[in-house]
Amino acid sequence: MGFELTYRRFSERSILVEWPQEIDEYILKDVLLFKNSLLSFNGKLILQINSAYNSLLIIYGITIDNVNDEILTLKAHYLERNIVKKMTTKLFKIPVCYDEEFGLDLIEISEAKQLSIPEIIQRHSKPIYTVFFIGFLPGFLYLGGLDEHLHFPRKKSPRLDVKKGAVAIGGEQTGIYPNASPGGWNIIGNSPIDLFLPHKKEPCFAKAGDKIQFVPISKLEYDDVVFQMKQGSYNLESDVIDD
Repeated sequence: MGFELTYRRFSERSILVEWPQEIDEYILKDVLLFKNSLLSFNGKLILQINSAYNSLLIIYGITIDNVNDEILTLKAHYLERNIVKKMTTKLFKIPVCYDEEFGLDLIEISEAKQLSIPEIIQRHSKPIYTVFFIGFLPGFLYLGGLDEHLHFPRKKSPRLDVKKGAVAIGGEQTGIYPNASPGGWNIIGNSPIDLFLPHKKEPCFAKAGDKIQFVPISKLEYDDVVFQMKQGSYNLESDVIDD
């Protein structure tokens, strides 16, 4: 069993594989199973594999001379994707301060949705989100699973300077800005943790398929975590999930 995939040459050294154009956890799991299968069995032929909501970009270390033959090979791997060992994912609990100082768009969302600010915070921090992929900025986690009552369109005029750690809502998704940057999502809080550390072997602690849950904290607790981060003594809470 599987999905109807499309395969096409993307460049002389890459092939794009696409699933149905939906944001769906079953599709994501299938994408990651296929990715792991290719990484396990294809040796050094494949240089890199980039995953998104419903696609894989497979980049080869050499020019693809016969793309049809390589697509047939990929199709065979897809049929064997369930042979690879089970994927191990993690649930990370990320502290977020929703104080007025950080929640720049909380009042606008509250008035538009006719929800109190405490209810917005409760609805935002209750779900367990899925990391669909990492993009836009290094360490920016695109998270699926936002309560439909909190769906809110991106801003027509993006801010030129969004603070590092800003927790925001954009359409049907939520996410955290890993660094200061321009951005058009609606800001509802801030997380004091570092999402991207380029000097580490794995600069971003999470990967596609991992889970995220937000934990509301006070401004005092926020300042304490900031201090711990500077001292290098903060440990992000996480649990291993066997799929």
